[in-house]
Amino acid sequence: MKIIRYQDSSGNVNYGAETSDGVFRIEGDLFGEYWVTGETAEVVKLLAPVDPEIILCIGLNYKFHAAESGMSAPERPVLFVKGRNALQHPCDPIEIPTKLASFKVDYECELAVVIGKRCKNVSKEDALDYVLGYTCANDVSARDWQIEWGGSQWTRGKTFDTFAPLGPRLVTSDEIGDPNALQIKTILNGETVQDWNTDDMIFNVAEIVAFLSGSTTLLPGTVIITGTPHGVGMARKPPLWLKSGDEVTIEIEKIGQLTNPVIDEA
Repeated sequence: MKIIRYQDSSGNVNYGAETSDGVFRIEGDLFGEYWVTGETAEVVKLLAPVDPEIILCIGLNYKFHAAESGMSAPERPVLFVKGRNALQHPCDPIEIPTKLASFKVDYECELAVVIGKRCKNVSKEDALDYVLGYTCANDVSARDWQIEWGGSQWTRGKTFDTFAPLGPRLVTSDEIGDPNALQIKTILNGETVQDWNTDDMIFNVAEIVAFLSGSTTLLPGTVIITGTPHGVGMARKPPLWLKSGDEVTIEIEKIGQLTNPVIDEA
């Protein structure tokens, strides 16, 4: 199923199922029992498909990206977090920080995993049973704060407001099949700047879920973003940083396109 989260003309937030006959409102609990009604959804504004309490992020998880970053492939998944404040909706702007200013803001196309039910200490073999579905993510990154000014950890450069666009839809696991066999790309101002496949992940989705659930409870609605392939702006010569007026699109096979304009923070 293809699921969107949207706002109607009364300001209410609902879920809807995208079908060949239109979008129909979903009732119930997306992380429990839910059903598709026969009521046509009144979609005034498209929202990020989930509103997570936390976004867990895996770094250096593509072989060629680790190489372009001048780093060895990690022995274990590299974890950092983005706060809920970083969430951004499709079509809404990514804001370049101007108060705590960054001059090196970068794009990163990523496959986002949405946990569907509470899990802890799950095995690799069972891990995908706990995944509700997948969506597109842009792990926007202020490289100066991530690498130069962040005190040797990444979170400051990763969790500015608007630095976690998600969308445009959640596609349930049954429609995706193997999450490690998807084409993934970034398109910046009409030019493809990243174009690879999720089969290049160092740790696949099942391994990531199993690792993150080790002695740790993952709650329904938790979002996990799984790393980016090579082609980031930081690694280009000269570097390619996001600027006001840009438009960034993340595209993932079977999911669709997530597009956001770029502006300066007011």
